[in-house]
Amino acid sequence: MKHSMRLLKNLQYPSGLFAAASKTVKTGYNKAWLRDNIYASLGLEAVQDEDGLKRTYHALLDVLKKHEYKIEWMVKQPHPKVAWRYIHARYNPETFEEFVEDWGNKQNDAVGAILFKIGDLTTKGVEILRDENDVRILQLLVNYVAAIEYWHDADNGMWEENEEVHASSIGACVAGLMAVKDIVEVPEWLIEKGRLALNALLPRESKTKFVDLALLSLIYPYNIVTEWQRDEILKNVELFLVRERGVCRYIGDEYYNDCGEAEWTMGFAWLAVIYLMLGNKHKYRHYLEKVRSVQTRDGALPELYFARSERYNENTPLAWAMSLMVVAENG
Repeated sequence: MKHSMRLLKNLQYPSGLFAAASKTVKTGYNKAWLRDNIYASLGLEAVQDEDGLKRTYHALLDVLKKHEYKIEWMVKQPHPKVAWRYIHARYNPETFEEFVEDWGNKQNDAVGAILFKIGDLTTKGVEILRDENDVRILQLLVNYVAAIEYWHDADNGMWEENEEVHASSIGACVAGLMAVKDIVEVPEWLIEKGRLALNALLPRESKTKFVDLALLSLIYPYNIVTEWQRDEILKNVELFLVRERGVCRYIGDEYYNDCGEAEWTMGFAWLAVIYLMLGNKHKYRHYLEKVRSVQTRDGALPELYFARSERYNENTPLAWAMSLMVVAENG
C-alpha cells in the first residue's frame, strides 16, 4: 500500500490538485479534472492524510471561486443550456484556469461528487470549509444543480461522451445534496425529484446503456441504491463487462478500441472496494489479486489495457486507479 500511495502522491501538484495521470504524459492527462480529484482523494482519506485531503478540497473550492461569476450566471439564467456555460471538467492545476476548447463539459456527476465528499468529510470532522466564502460556494453548487434541473438534464456523464440522462450523474447529485443538507439550504423537493428519476432509470445507466462501469459509483462511494438495485448493477457489470485485465466501461466502447473494448484496471480495484464494504471476503480477495496482477513492473496501474492484450496505454499511472487501489489495499 505504501508504494501505491507514493505513486498516487507523485501525481499531486503543489496546489493540491491531482493530475489525471503522469504529469509528463502528452495526452492531456497532466491536467486536473474535478471528478478525478474527488476519486484521487479517496486514497488520501483511506490512509488518514488529512493535510493532503484539505489541500485538494481547498484547491477545488478555490477553482470554483475563481469561476464563481460563471456559475452564478447559470443559476440566474439557465437557458440556453449549452456546454460551454456548464461548470467545466478540466483546469490548469497551477493557475486554476479552465480549458476552453470544445469538450464534453456537461458533467453533472462531478458537481455531485464535490458536494458529496465535502459533506461527507465535514460530517467526519475534517475541516474542509474554511470560512463563509467556502460555504457560499457550496450553496451556489446546490443552486446550480437546481437551475440545470439535474434530474432530467442530458449531460456527458462520467465518460464525457454522448449527451443523455445518466443514472450515475443523477445519483451523484442526489447523494451530494443529501450530504450537504445540514450545512447549507437544500429543499427536500430537489432531492426527491432526483430520487424518482434515479429509481425510474435503474438498473440501467441510460436509455442506450443497460450496463456501465459508472454505475459502481452509486454503490461506492455514494451508497445511494437499494439492495436489489445494487445486486443488479453488480450482476450486470460482472457478467457483461469484466475481462482478463480490467473492466470495460460499457459494451461497444470505442475509446482505445482495438478489436474490442479496452479493459480498465480501476474496475478491478473498484469491485474489490465494494466487496470489502459488503463483507464478501472471497470476492474482495479475488478482485484485489486481479488488480495486483495488472500492475506494471513498477507497481503502477495503467488507465487501460487494449482488448485481450498485455499492451497498455500511456495514461500510466492513472490517479483514479491508484487511489482505489490504496482504498482496496487498506482493507
